[in-house]
Amino acid sequence: MKNYVIGLDYGTDSVRAVLIDTENGQELASNVSHYKRWKNKQYCDASINQFRQHPLDHIEGLEITIQNVVKESNVDPALVRGICIDTTGSSPVPVTADGTPLALTKGFEENPNAMMVLWKDHTSINEANEINELAVSWGGEDVTKYVGGIYSSEWFWAKILHIARQDEAVRNAAHTWMEHCDLMTYLLIEDKDLKTFKRSRCAAGHKAMWHADWNGLPPVEFLEKLHPYLATLRGNLYDETYTSDLVAGKLSQEWADRLGLSTETVVAVGTFDAHSGAVGAKIEENTLVRVMGTSTCDILVGSYDEVGTKTVRGICGQVDGSVIPGFIGLEAGQSAFGDLLAWYKELLMWPTEHLLGTSSVLNDAQKEQLREEFSDKLIVELTKEAEKIPVSESLPIALDWINGRRTPDANQEVKSAISNLSLGTKAPHIFKALVNAICFGA
Repeated sequence: MKNYVIGLDYGTDSVRAVLIDTENGQELASNVSHYKRWKNKQYCDASINQFRQHPLDHIEGLEITIQNVVKESNVDPALVRGICIDTTGSSPVPVTADGTPLALTKGFEENPNAMMVLWKDHTSINEANEINELAVSWGGEDVTKYVGGIYSSEWFWAKILHIARQDEAVRNAAHTWMEHCDLMTYLLIEDKDLKTFKRSRCAAGHKAMWHADWNGLPPVEFLEKLHPYLATLRGNLYDETYTSDLVAGKLSQEWADRLGLSTETVVAVGTFDAHSGAVGAKIEENTLVRVMGTSTCDILVGSYDEVGTKTVRGICGQVDGSVIPGFIGLEAGQSAFGDLLAWYKELLMWPTEHLLGTSSVLNDAQKEQLREEFSDKLIVELTKEAEKIPVSESLPIALDWINGRRTPDANQEVKSAISNLSLGTKAPHIFKALVNAICFGA
C-alpha cells in the first residue's frame, strides 16, 4: 500500500505545499499561494520597519495549496498519512484563551498589533537592547548564552514586549502567543488543549531562549523585570518542547473536510523553514547548509560530545534537536539576501509604478501588460548586463545590512551603504555591487 505525506512551507511572501510519495521521495504535486493582504502591503510600514501579516493570509493559503496538491496528484486521500508545517520565525501571533488568533476576533480585525509579527519586523530594537542589558545584570544566569549572547529584535520576547507596551487592548486580550509554525499546526489538529499542545523545540530554543539548563523558558524573575505581562504570559506558554519527528495530533474533522483528507492523517510538530531546508539538503555533521531566500540561514549540526557545554558567540542559537533529533542544531545567517535585490528592483520600478498610471499614451490594459513585463524582466536583464562588466572595471562597493545584521552579533540598528559611485555608474554596476555585497556578507 502506498503512503504519501504533505509538506507545507510558509515563506515571507507565499506558502508552498508539496505532496511526496514516501516510498521513493517522488514529488507528485506542488502548489503556491501568495498572501494577498501582504502583497497589498496591508498592516506594514517599511519606514519604521513594521512588517505584520494577517492570519487569514496563512489560513487561506493552507486550504488552497493542500486542496490543489491532493487534487493534482490524484492520490487516494486516505493514503495521505502525515502533514508537517514549517514557517519563518520568529513570527509570533497573539491568541485568545481558546486558541483563536486575535486578529480573527471582534475589534482586532484591522489592528496591526493583533497580527502576526513577521520575522523581519524590527520595531522592537529598544526592547531587544533592554533584554541584552538585563541578561548580564539581573543577578541570575545569562539566558542569552545559547542564542549567541545577543538577543535580537527579530525574536519572540522582544516583539511581545514591544506590543505589550504599545497596545494595552492587545495586551489585555492576548491570553498567550504562538509561533507561526505552532499556530498553523494547532489549527489543524483535533485536540485544542493549549497547555498540552506540543510546541516546537526549534522555535522555542532559537528564538524564545528555552533551554533545559533553566528548566525551559527564562525565569519569571527575569521576565517580570522587563514587564509584568511577560511574567504572567510565561504561565500561559509551555514548559516542554518537542522535535518535529513527533506527532502533534490528528487532523480534525473540520480540517479533514476542508482539505479533502482523513482524520487519520497525523500532523507533526511544527518547525522553521531553514531547519527543514537543511533536512531536505540531507545535512550531516561537518556540513554547512545555506538556505537562501528573502534572508539567509546557515545551518550546522554537531554531536553532543563535540559541542558539549561550549557556546558560540554571535550566532542565532544552538538547540538540541532543532534540525535533526540527536544533534545540536546551530544557526547563523543574513537579515537580507533576496530582500536586498528586491529593494533595488522596487527602487527601479518606481517610475513604472507611479508615472505609467498617469500616461495618456497607453490604455489601462497596455499599462498593466507593460508593468508586468518590466517586473518580470528587470532582474533578468540586470543580471545579463552585470555579467558583461569586466572584472577590471571599478565597481561601487555595497554593504548588505539593508535590514540590519543577523550574524555575527545581531544588530538591527546598522544600515546598508553604497560607495565609490561616479558619473559612469549605471544600474547594472549597482546591481553587481549588491550581488557582491550579499556574497561578501556571507
